[in-house]
Amino acid sequence: MNFPIYRPRRFRRTENLRRLIRETTWSVDQLIYPLFAVPGKGVLNPVQSMPGVFQRSVDELLREVKTVVDLKIPGVLLFGLPESKDEHGSQAHSREGVVQEAVARIKDKFPDLLVITDVCLCEYTSHGHCGILRGHEVDNDATLDVLSQVALSHARAGADVVAPSDMMDGRVGSIRTCLDENGFSQVGVLAYSAKYCSAFYGPFRDAADSAPQFGDRRAYQMDFSNAGEALREVALDIDEGADMVMVKPALAYLDVIRRVKDEFGWPVAAYNVSGEYSMIKAASANGWLDETRVMMEILTAIRRAGADCIITYFAKDAARILS
Repeated sequence: MNFPIYRPRRFRRTENLRRLIRETTWSVDQLIYPLFAVPGKGVLNPVQSMPGVFQRSVDELLREVKTVVDLKIPGVLLFGLPESKDEHGSQAHSREGVVQEAVARIKDKFPDLLVITDVCLCEYTSHGHCGILRGHEVDNDATLDVLSQVALSHARAGADVVAPSDMMDGRVGSIRTCLDENGFSQVGVLAYSAKYCSAFYGPFRDAADSAPQFGDRRAYQMDFSNAGEALREVALDIDEGADMVMVKPALAYLDVIRRVKDEFGWPVAAYNVSGEYSMIKAASANGWLDETRVMMEILTAIRRAGADCIITYFAKDAARILS
């Protein structure tokens, strides 16, 4: 194996040689595209901090979903912005809610598309926190029943998978029980298991109008210094019935993705979040980075770390390259 007998550069000389020994491969099959649904008709609101991302009314959403289907992206993740907000986030589980309408119409027109719905209250509450408040603190146990009702309303609309992102203790078990008791045992649960309290979420809060009106979310989202705690969170969610677990964000937490995959061997999703997307867009707009190359390098790194699927705002761009 000593030089000059083994020369690693021999198999780097041409693209076909590099392809021959490439260790990490991935395809459009691993991509999930996030979408933001809003009430109204003909609404196409650009998110200023996320170039190329829009809030869309359901009619506009269907046009975008047609593009997703044509690109053979297997699924979408839906977020909703309600017509009105209140302290309890009641629009989140309304049968006439925008996510419920979007799910029903997408599944009617594109029945084979995988539809995942975000289950949380932050977009729907007037205070912007992810649960029911008691004073200035989120009441974990009081929130569980509301989250279960949100998940059930999504399942009734036709969602294939519900994805609780609130980080309340015990919410996966509560949702799983509620779905099973109401005849939706086939609906999967993708748990945001290791969701960190991250500065990378800033642009998303513009897109989802979900910034907290006071304080922050450190009391329920994870401290970014901790990795062992992420394994405990994942273990709890698997025990409660999660079909797939998520690490969020992705880029700054590749080590956590790897540890979760190695420890559990469970299906792992990674969310390439808004800040990770927007900083590449900004650097590209300034001519500092090659957007396409950096995008593919980052998505490959997430896959190399162990992610089985990647939720990313780059999904359409990546799908065009991979095709």
